[in-house]
Amino acid sequence: MSVTYDDSVGVEVSSDSFWEVGNYKRTVKRIDDGHRLCSDLMNCLHERARIEKAYAQQLTEWARRWRQLVEKGPQYGTVEKAWMAFMSEAERVSELHLEVKASLMNDDFEKIKNWQKEAFHKQMMGSFKETKEAEDGFRKAQKPWAKKLKEVEAAKKAHHAACKEEKLAISREANSKADPSLNPEQLKKLQDKIEKCKQDVLKTKDKYEKSLKELDQGTPQYMENMEQVFEQCQQFEEKRLRFFREVLLEVQKHLDLSNVTGYKAVYHDLEQSIRAADAVEDLRWFRANHGPGMAMNWPQFEDEEWSADLNRTLSRREKKKATDGVTLTGINQTGDQSLPNKPSSVSSYEKTQSYPTDWSDDESNNPFSSTDANGDSNPFDDDATSGTEVRVRALYDYEGQEHDELSFKAGDELTKMEDEDEQGWCKGRLDNGQVGLYPANYVEAIQ
Repeated sequence: MSVTYDDSVGVEVSSDSFWEVGNYKRTVKRIDDGHRLCSDLMNCLHERARIEKAYAQQLTEWARRWRQLVEKGPQYGTVEKAWMAFMSEAERVSELHLEVKASLMNDDFEKIKNWQKEAFHKQMMGSFKETKEAEDGFRKAQKPWAKKLKEVEAAKKAHHAACKEEKLAISREANSKADPSLNPEQLKKLQDKIEKCKQDVLKTKDKYEKSLKELDQGTPQYMENMEQVFEQCQQFEEKRLRFFREVLLEVQKHLDLSNVTGYKAVYHDLEQSIRAADAVEDLRWFRANHGPGMAMNWPQFEDEEWSADLNRTLSRREKKKATDGVTLTGINQTGDQSLPNKPSSVSSYEKTQSYPTDWSDDESNNPFSSTDANGDSNPFDDDATSGTEVRVRALYDYEGQEHDELSFKAGDELTKMEDEDEQGWCKGRLDNGQVGLYPANYVEAIQ
């Protein structure tokens, strides 16, 4: 291998040692590598920040979707709360990972960027000032010794050539003695050639040894100068290595959520929510609201005499009371009650499931056998308004299940015409004039 070094062209590099001419370039290249490593570390943290953000968004989306599914699903009671706790955990962990993302970009990324800008100074020609200074320092330190090394290489080559020429002359002279055709004059010339070659060998040897001696004398100073420049490069690299270690420790602290008090609290709360699930309490609630614990207005003997007017004025509240005895419980807006009733679990369809299997519109005691049951008229058209009318606002959407029930959307306003009955139903009037029944706990009074 040969290197180009000012006027030292052709100097043979015999090893991979730092002390060889030009091998300092690896140390100089390390400065450029340091700048690139800063950029690589910033890219590394940037990618991790994107991962943290994407994970946080996925957790939030997952929690939102499953919260809706569980709310609309059949699970109830304290076990539902325990299930819901996982969605709360995901939302809280999502916030923590967004904080990690912010720390990586706002603290660590910016810190590396600023340090890189302060440590490396770009020049007009594209290289860094620190790289050029190191290159110039090594060149200056190596130039005198490289010049002497070039002289040694030249002297060595000359000496080896003289030795080779001497051996050839001796070989020719020995061969000539066996050739009788050669005259004494020719033999004398060969002998003179041998003598001249021996003198050249001695002369080149002396020069070779002298150049080696001068090189050896200059080596200590060469090593000292090279060590000095190398040490400057080492100090520069030490600053980068120490800075990287400091930054990586900061990154570790930002990524290690196990040391974050809020992170531990998330899973402490999750465990408490799960342990609070009580199967006995949930079964007791279901028994009271959907099982044998429900109230029932058992059928009693009724007089067969009734008039058309009674059929027409029989209110929906009386019909529901006589059929199922279902009591609507309060609906929790804030979710603080231990066993909330879901709005979707209440419908007139569920209330009518307790009718006997032999129920028929053709029976004489069916209060809905008149033309009202066809949906052509409202059974409340002829009812007299009782009590004071109050304006109310819908809290939830409600879709009337039968023709005498009102339908409205959350936020709609209507007029309450009668107070809540024993079964939790109120009589009201929409702004379009339609009169009918609605669940009392689906609205609130307008202040």
